[in-house]
Amino acid sequence: MEKVVIELLGQFERGKISRRQLVQGLTLGALAAAAGSAPALGVPSRRSPFKAIAVNHISYGVADYARTRDFYAGLFGMQVSGDDGKQCNLQFGDNYVIARKSRQPDGKPYVDHIAYTIDTWDQKYVAEELRRRGMDPRPDTDESFHVKDPDGYDLQIASRKLMSLP
Repeated sequence: MEKVVIELLGQFERGKISRRQLVQGLTLGALAAAAGSAPALGVPSRRSPFKAIAVNHISYGVADYARTRDFYAGLFGMQVSGDDGKQCNLQFGDNYVIARKSRQPDGKPYVDHIAYTIDTWDQKYVAEELRRRGMDPRPDTDESFHVKDPDGYDLQIASRKLMSLP
C-alpha cells in the first residue's frame, strides 16, 4: 500500500493527476485493502469477520427526489418502488439507489450512506464484532446496522434479506 500511496503522491506533485484523482485513488486503495484485496497491494492480509458480496444500496439526498426518480428511471430504466411522495427506490439488478430529499442545509445533493451486503448474517455476532472493533452499531432493521467508518462516514452493513425491496 505504501508503494501505491508514494506513486499517487508523486503523480499529484508532478501535476499528472488532480487533487480529486489523488483522493479517489487513495480512497479506492484503502477500500480495497479493507475489503480483503490487501495482498494485491502488497499489504499482508488478515482474516476478515465479514465478506462483502454486494453494494446493497446507495442513499442519495437530492433537491427534488421526483426529478431524480424520473431522470434515472428514464435514462437507465431503473425500476421505481416504495415511492411515498418523499423518497423512492430505484432498482437496477440486485442494487438500488434511494432518492430522498437532501438533508443538507443548502439542499445540495450528497450520498448519505452506502450499504454493503455481507455473505452471512447473524445479528448478534455482527453487533458483537462491530463493538469489539470499537464501533457503535446502530440497528436500522433486524437485518442491518449503521456504523461510522474511520473517516466518520455513515456505513450500513446489511444481510441479503435487505436486498429485497418493498
